Amino acid sequence: MTPDKPYGRYIDLFTDFGFKRIFGTERNKDILIDFLNTLLANDLPPIKTLTYLDKEKAGKKQEERKAIFDLFCEGENGEKFIIELQRAAQSYFKDRSLYYAAFVIQEQGRRGKNWDYSLTPVYSISIMD
Repeated sequence: MTPDKPYGRYIDLFTDFGFKRIFGTERNKDILIDFLNTLLANDLPPIKTLTYLDKEKAGKKQEERKAIFDLFCEGENGEKFIIELQRAAQSYFKDRSLYYAAFVIQEQGRRGKNWDYSLTPVYSISIMD
């Protein structure tokens, strides 16, 4: 530490770079697991493992809007976690969050005659300023 930099090196968790660097890397996966377990302690059993998934979901047609998640993970029981960091004001953030979750829910539908309506939980977590 020096007088001009009293705190040494640090990463701002409220930037895309910092957020993804700390919570979105295999090396730091235990930090994300601890965060989710603390946040969701009353809603599901403790998460032991997570798998990072592809963060980009394309629309069914080229002209349709796509979704790009900050973080997208799957727990050991198949539950999905969409984690978004949003600092800037956005008029329709809640709608965008629902739209993003809809991609993950819709992917669970399987072709065939019968639909058993058994869906794996999808958790959409938004960290907002």
